[in-house]
Amino acid sequence: MSCTKEEIEKKRLAALQKRLSKLENNSLPMSPNRLQGTYASPIRSSFNSRQSFQPYARNSVTNNAHTECSVPVDKVVTGTVYLISEDRLEVNPSEFCSPLINIFSKIPSKSYDPKSKLWNFSIDHYQDLMSKVAPLAPHIVIGALPPFILKVLREQTMDPNNVDLTPVESTLRNKLLPFQADGVRFAIARRGRCMIADDMGLGKTYQALAIASYYRHNWPLLIVTTSSMRETWQNKIVELLPSVLLMNIVTLSTGKDTQLLSERQPEVVIVSYKIASMYTDLLKSKKFGVVIIDESHHLKSHKAQCTGALRALCGGAARAVLLSGTPALSRPAELYTQLVLIDAKLTPSYTDYGKRYCDGKLTKFGWDMSGQSNLPELQVLLQKKFLIRRTKEQVLTDLEAKTREAVLLDESLMQYSSEDQEGLSQMAEAYKSSTKSEKHAALITYFSESARVKIPAICKYIKQLLDNPTTKKFLIFAHHKIMINAISETLDERAVHYIRIVGSTPTASRADLVEKFQHDPTCRCAVLSITAANAGITLTAADLVLFAELHWNPGVRYINRTRHLTCTQMLMTAHSSAVGICKLLP
Repeated sequence: MSCTKEEIEKKRLAALQKRLSKLENNSLPMSPNRLQGTYASPIRSSFNSRQSFQPYARNSVTNNAHTECSVPVDKVVTGTVYLISEDRLEVNPSEFCSPLINIFSKIPSKSYDPKSKLWNFSIDHYQDLMSKVAPLAPHIVIGALPPFILKVLREQTMDPNNVDLTPVESTLRNKLLPFQADGVRFAIARRGRCMIADDMGLGKTYQALAIASYYRHNWPLLIVTTSSMRETWQNKIVELLPSVLLMNIVTLSTGKDTQLLSERQPEVVIVSYKIASMYTDLLKSKKFGVVIIDESHHLKSHKAQCTGALRALCGGAARAVLLSGTPALSRPAELYTQLVLIDAKLTPSYTDYGKRYCDGKLTKFGWDMSGQSNLPELQVLLQKKFLIRRTKEQVLTDLEAKTREAVLLDESLMQYSSEDQEGLSQMAEAYKSSTKSEKHAALITYFSESARVKIPAICKYIKQLLDNPTTKKFLIFAHHKIMINAISETLDERAVHYIRIVGSTPTASRADLVEKFQHDPTCRCAVLSITAANAGITLTAADLVLFAELHWNPGVRYINRTRHLTCTQMLMTAHSSAVGICKLLP
C-alpha cells in the first residue's frame, strides 16, 4: 500500500507524540530544563530541528525559523496543490496557517479567490512556491503535483493548425466539416493516440476513419465496436474509403469466422468486444498498426478480461483512437481504463489515479474509488493530452433548438391500489435508510414498480398521439420489457407500421430495421429499448421522441436525451402526487 507524503508525515508525528507522552508519564530524573517547564528530550528536539540529534548540544533552532513555523508541534498542517487551468495552480491547506500566508503573499503571481478562500498562482512559479514551503516540514507539508502532470505540462506537441490532411483519402476528406477536420488534426498532433469525445451525431466515425486513412502506412486496421455496429462500420468504410476493397475487409461475427482471418492478411478487421477478448492471441498475431475502439465507455473496469485484451492490442499498435460521446457515465474512475489504452506509460497506477481524482479511500473491503476530487485538474489533463470534445451547441449553431415537454399522465388511469400506494411509499422510505450495498437492489425494484403502474396512462397518450393527423414519424424509448410489450400491443391494435429494437433483436437485422424506418414512408414509429438502442443507431427521420421511461443511471439518460438533432422530446411522468414515484424516479 502506497502512502502520500502528507500521510507519512501524519503517521510519523502521531507516533512521535505517542512516544513523547509515554516518556513524560514515566518517572524520569528531573533535568534543569524540566524544572524550568521544558523537557529536553531527543524526540522533542526532532520536532524543532532537521539536524541529527546531539544529546548535549543546545537547541539550534533560530529565531527566524521559529517565526516562520509557529505551528504547535503536536499537529501537522497538510495541503494539496492542483491545477485549475493549464497555466494556474491552486493550494488548498487543511486549515488556516499564517506561515503559509506569509509565503503566498510573496509569490509574484499570487491571486486570492474570496469565494473559495484559496490562493492560486502561475504554473511558472510552482518550483519557487514548493522550495519556500519545503523548510516548514514536518509541521507544514504541501503535496507536490504528480510527475505525470508535470510531464504533460512540459510535453511539446505539434500545433494542430500545421497538420496537412492531404494524405487522407479525398472521398472522405472532402466530406469533413470544419470542426471534424479540426478533430482529425488534433488526433494527428497527438501522434494518432487520443479520444474523440464529441456529442453523438457529430461524426466521430468520419473523424476516426480519416485518422486511419492518414496513417494508412501503419495498417492493418482493427476496429472494435459493439455487435450491432459491425455492419455499419463495414458499410462506412466501403462508402468513405473506396480504395479499400470489400474483399480486404473481414468482419468477425462468430468464432467460426476466425478461421477466415487466420488464413488471410486483410487490410481491415472489424470485431465485437466479445470476439476481441476471446481471440486476443489471433488478433495480436496480425500486428495491427492502427486500432479504433468504438463506444469505449463500455470499458469501465480495468480488471475485466476485455480491457486486458484491448490493452495488449493497443499497446502493440502505433495508433489508437477511442470514440465515445459519454466517456464517463457515472464517475471519474470509469475514465482510467480508456486513458491507459491511449498512453499506458504516462497514465499513473489505478491507485494513484483514484486517490488523486476519485477521492480514493482505503476501506476494509479495499479501495473505494466511487467519489471525485481535483476535477479541474483532471479536465486540464484530458484536454491537453488525451481527448477533444465538442457539443452540438458549439459547432452546429444553425440547428433549431430542441423543444422539451414533460407530459403529466392521467392519475385516474394509474394502475395501483391503496395497498400498492402504501407499499411504494414504504419502499421509498426504506431506500433512504438502506445501506449502500442495499440501495441498488431497492432502486431497481422501485424502478420496476413505477413502470407497471404507468402503463395504462402511457398507452392512452400514445393512442391520442396516433389520432393526431399532424404527428409524423416518432420514436418511443422504454426500459422494462412489460412497458415495451404494452406499447407494441397498443400499436398493433391501431395497425400502425413500426419497427422494434430490443436486446433480443438479432444484430444482423438491426441495420435493416433502421433503413426501413429512415426510408419507408409507411413506417411511423420505432419502439426502442434504452439500453439496446442507445448507441450507433441513426433515426433522424423522426420529428418526435417519447420517453415512456428514463433509465435510473443519469449517464444512460444523457445518451438517449442527446441523440437526435431536430426532435421535439416529451418525457411522460406520473403526476407528482401519484404514489411518490416522481420523488425517487422519473
